[in-house]
Amino acid sequence: MPRYSHVQQIVEQTKKPDWLRVRAATGKNPETIRTILRAHNLHTVCEEAHCPNVGECWGGGTATFMLMGDVCTRGCRFCMVKSGNPKGELDLLEPIKIAQAIAELQLKYVVITSVDRDDLPDGGAEHFASTIRTIKKHDPNVVTEVLIPDFRGDQGCIRKIVNVKPEVIAHNIETTAPLTSKIRDSRATYKQSLQVLESIKEFDRKVYSKTSIMLGLGETEEDIIDTMRDLREVDVDILTLGQYLSPSKGHIPVTEFVSVSRFEYFKKVADEMGFLYVASGPLVRSSYRAAEFFIEALIQQRGT
Repeated sequence: MPRYSHVQQIVEQTKKPDWLRVRAATGKNPETIRTILRAHNLHTVCEEAHCPNVGECWGGGTATFMLMGDVCTRGCRFCMVKSGNPKGELDLLEPIKIAQAIAELQLKYVVITSVDRDDLPDGGAEHFASTIRTIKKHDPNVVTEVLIPDFRGDQGCIRKIVNVKPEVIAHNIETTAPLTSKIRDSRATYKQSLQVLESIKEFDRKVYSKTSIMLGLGETEEDIIDTMRDLREVDVDILTLGQYLSPSKGHIPVTEFVSVSRFEYFKKVADEMGFLYVASGPLVRSSYRAAEFFIEALIQQRGT
């Protein structure tokens, strides 16, 4: 089995390889999306997290909506989203605004995520559920994928999300067990994320579960494979693997720019483990449209 060498893991961060080149968000669709988002005072993870795929996704007429504002109560060392205390503020009209924006953008597959809101008693679980219900009420044919926080491991909060029946529920493991405490907020643990993913399937076997791993943080090959095994043990269906890119000098630095061939290798390993779908590449992100068409096809098959 191929292994990372010590030399591979020590690279010059200032020189990104050619395969990490991205394009800016330009043209008619990005401007339309910006206009609609501003009109409804909505946030997207595309902008807040400085996603490298904003040009491709916005150019294709899609965006990932971010619920409950742009201030996160967690302080993970890899994330560009602002950290602070929202002090319980919540836009109760946000579910309606998002449903209206989806209709205006004529979206048939939407991704909804959020900041962590530890300042709220339920972590924002009911707001999440309300948003999904409102989207489905407005257009029951919209396929909804939600990327949820851990809700501090509260099973009742996770059940609220599952009960409103989004087609896909994602929660990101982010990295390997040995690196979790180094890059994630202390309230976010590896074990807790696994338990969230396990609970999703325990509450509803029919929902598709999804997670993501960032590479280039100093992880070993063995730890990546161990993480994938852990994910299969809790029946995760969909896995994405992408390159970590440090959003600023104040964030944890990149240890390695993983080659395309290495991403292909990890996809092969993950496929052999039995994941339903694996998207693996330098610019793949958890909220990226990587599995959209595959999931839509699965849902259509279920309906026949």
